[in-house]
Parts: sequence; structure tokens; C-alpha cells
Amino acid sequence: MTAFFAILLYGAVAVLVVGLAVKIRRYATVPAPLKIPLTPAPTTAAGVVARMASETLLFASLFRSNKLIWLFGWMFHVALLLVLLAHLRYFTEPVWFWVIWLQPFGKYAAYPLIIGLAGLWLRRLTAERTRYISAPSDHFMLLLLIAIAASGMTMRFLAPIDIVALKGFALGLTRADWLPLPDDSVLMIHLALVAGLLIIFPFSKLLHAPGVFFSPSRTQIDDARDRRYQP
Repeated sequence: MTAFFAILLYGAVAVLVVGLAVKIRRYATVPAPLKIPLTPAPTTAAGVVARMASETLLFASLFRSNKLIWLFGWMFHVALLLVLLAHLRYFTEPVWFWVIWLQPFGKYAAYPLIIGLAGLWLRRLTAERTRYISAPSDHFMLLLLIAIAASGMTMRFLAPIDIVALKGFALGLTRADWLPLPDDSVLMIHLALVAGLLIIFPFSKLLHAPGVFFSPSRTQIDDARDRRYQP
């Protein structure tokens, strides 16, 4: 099983990196022939940076349009970031001081993560317009994320695993020196789900994460009246 999961995770990361590289290159090279900034839009480059910061860190436009969905979405994304940063302890030795400091926050971030995902899924199931435009893949992605979080919480709070052995396996992956994977069924399910997410990511709607930085309606300067636009 150690070899199987090592190869699976290597392959999943390779698909993620190559898939993201191809998609981002496509985003970056597709021409934008028109000035289409979403108004009210900034008229300077500094304004665009500030606007993108408010969108990516605070979800400003979502907050203005639907505060309940903003709450669930922001809760999920912040909790996910904390969980991912806390997981760095498995891949670093010695563990960076700020990763140690984040451990309590990463531990309990699983709760708002699950709540945020559940709220977003409930919206897709109950809001008529959102339910109509939701594809099966939208429900699948939410279910997959919830399953990953739930399996992680199970190992954390209900059925603890050998953390030392798990860290040895994770460090071994980074050094191409495989160490035995703990024999735990929940851990194997968790790793398989994570690998599935990594493989699916470059081909899913989750690409809004890098895609927002290439959206002309967000990243263009509103200076069409000042100079001729040259894409």
C-alpha cells in the first residue's frame, strides 16, 4: 500500500501541476480585444491591485450581492487555508515556527470548513435558480470536499492515527525515500480522496482560484476614455 499511495500521490500532483500550467498559459495568452472592466472600476494600476486584493481576500462583490452566501464561502475558504497551512507540519523538519503556531487554529478550522461547505451545498439544493443551473459535477465537488474534511476530522478527533509514522511517510515522499504508510483505513480513504481532488482540480470549476486573476472584467483599468486600447 505504501508504494501504491506514493505512486498515486506523485501522479496526482503531476496532473495538478501540468494541468494548472496548461490552463494558466491558456488564460494568459487568450486575447482580450475589448475594454470590459466591471464598473465601478479603478482608473489606475494601483486601484486594480486594491480591487483584486479585496476580491480575493474579502470576496467584496459577493458580500455586496448576498451576505449569507458570502459568510459560508468566506468561512470555507479561510478554514481551508488554515487547514492546508497546518498540514505543512507533515512536510517540514524542523517544523517552521509559524506552522507550529497555527496548529490549534488548523485543528478546529475543520468545523467552519464543514459548516461553510454544508451551507453552500444547501443553497444549491434549496435556491430554485441555483438548483436549476447546478450540474452534477457541482454537487460532486462539494461532496468530495466534505468527504475529505470528514475523514480528516475522524482521524483527528475519533480515531487518531500514528502521526509520527504519517510524517515519516510524507517526508519520504518529498525526499523520494519512501517510508511505510500507517495501516489505517480512514487514512487511506482520506489520501485517496485528496488524490482524486488533485487530479480533478485542473478540469473543474475550482479553477476559479487562478482564473480570477485573468478575468478582464476585474483586472482591466477603466481608462478607455483616456487612451486607445491595445490588447
